[in-house]
Amino acid sequence: MAWFVLVLSGVLESVWAIALDRSAGFTRPLPTAVFGVALVLSMAGLGYALRTVPAGTGYAVWVGIGIVLTAGAGMVAFGEAVTLPRVISLLLVVAGVAGLKIFH
Repeated sequence: MAWFVLVLSGVLESVWAIALDRSAGFTRPLPTAVFGVALVLSMAGLGYALRTVPAGTGYAVWVGIGIVLTAGAGMVAFGEAVTLPRVISLLLVVAGVAGLKIFH
């Protein structure tokens, strides 16, 4: 259960990061509200997961998921550059997260 919550919290990390960008410095109400809710839920889930998962592993997995999803969304939905080095770098992050789970 802790790993499921950790992954969900990583997804929510990406949600709050994107919402933060879209809030335009907290001047847009809907993205600001999404940011706040996703941030609280993401942190609560991380805290819950870290009761079972070691802190270093849990935090790295949480951040890794957030990195990959946020950068992927930037490239797919927000017009950021899609280059081979960026894609390879994100694949390396995925491999690292998978390794942390496999060798937990």
